[in-house]
Amino acid sequence: MTPLSNPGKLWLGIETSCDETACAVVRGDMTVLSNPLYSQFQEHRSFGGVVPEIAARAHLEKIHPIFASAIKQAGVGLDQIGAIAFTRGPGLMGPLLVGASFARGLARDLGIPTFGVNHLEGHIAAAHLSTPGLHPPFLALTVSGGHTELMLVKPGFQYQLIGRTRDDAAGEAFDKCGKVLGLGYPAGPIVSQRASEGNRKFFKFPEGLRNDASCEFSFSGLKTAVLRYSEEHDPEFLKDNMAHICASLEEAIVSILVRKAIQALKQTEAPTLVLCGGVSANRHLRAKLGEACAKLGVAFAVPSHEFCTDNGAMIAAAAILRERAGLLEPVTEVKPWLPLA
Repeated sequence: MTPLSNPGKLWLGIETSCDETACAVVRGDMTVLSNPLYSQFQEHRSFGGVVPEIAARAHLEKIHPIFASAIKQAGVGLDQIGAIAFTRGPGLMGPLLVGASFARGLARDLGIPTFGVNHLEGHIAAAHLSTPGLHPPFLALTVSGGHTELMLVKPGFQYQLIGRTRDDAAGEAFDKCGKVLGLGYPAGPIVSQRASEGNRKFFKFPEGLRNDASCEFSFSGLKTAVLRYSEEHDPEFLKDNMAHICASLEEAIVSILVRKAIQALKQTEAPTLVLCGGVSANRHLRAKLGEACAKLGVAFAVPSHEFCTDNGAMIAAAAILRERAGLLEPVTEVKPWLPLA
């Protein structure tokens, strides 16, 4: 185990689990000095989704420039970096290997330690960057393109899975449904943008497992429903009513996320709900969960928008939190299916 954290120590955080190349310099007291990233939208746009081989090549091309940018923006020298944290999983094997190899090589050259971090723990740690007084126990709802799960976070980095999606993630549902509606790639942010102009009661899309007593999710049925809806209406109708359709789609996804989060809060009696992951940037979801928590008398924490998407600061933050607790182990092997609990 490593010694307790030095608040003045500088960490380099590296994130390459999917299609964002990100590096950040974070001080041991959780002050973020820099957090640049490169999103591979253009590389994958023509394919309508992330292609692992292309993602890995893009990481190889961008990781050094993003690293150099992080150091320059932080205004520090390489000799001031005390440790490196990188994402070891879960994620795509090729992209993970790029980040891990870069971290190991740089750590060897600088003569400093490097630590592999769980990507999902990084998302949860992002909330600590925006809410310094956050302490477990709390319930974490992680919502992204690859993950949708409710996790009870206990002291000592103990995790209890309360519920997760049985099929597709909420972020994937946003993107795939938006693609069916002809909104391009990545469609999720476009759906949310158009939804802000529409009537959320225009059409009632299904909410998977709505009446199920479990805290699990299912979004495959929603994707099928959107596909059928698009096939049953002519292109002109879809175009004229796209804002309303997007609003109805967003309402279906947000409604079930809020419903299941409330179920989990009542089940666990957790005093705080943490919303994290890429979809935590969704304004409607943030607002609805905030309202629900206020009614329940539960505290609500969510990262600042800059820390919602995959980023290097959240990876450094996860390592810092573990170091503070004396629970940071020098594990560096990559595991694409690395579980949190």
